[in-house]
Amino acid sequence: MAKIIVKQVKSKINCPQTQKRTLESLGLRKLGQVVEHDATPAILGMVNKVKHLVSVEETN
Repeated sequence: MAKIIVKQVKSKINCPQTQKRTLESLGLRKLGQVVEHDATPAILGMVNKVKHLVSVEETN
């Protein structure tokens, strides 16, 4: 399965609570933190919800 690398690039300070919870469920708690996930539909949906706060990179 393909992997994606997700990095938080913008602050979550002025975001709705649902977006803050989505970032935490992705494992992103600090600005600049990087996590790696499998590219499942659930993970891609979460990334899509906070796409303005994160950068995404595909790996093999």
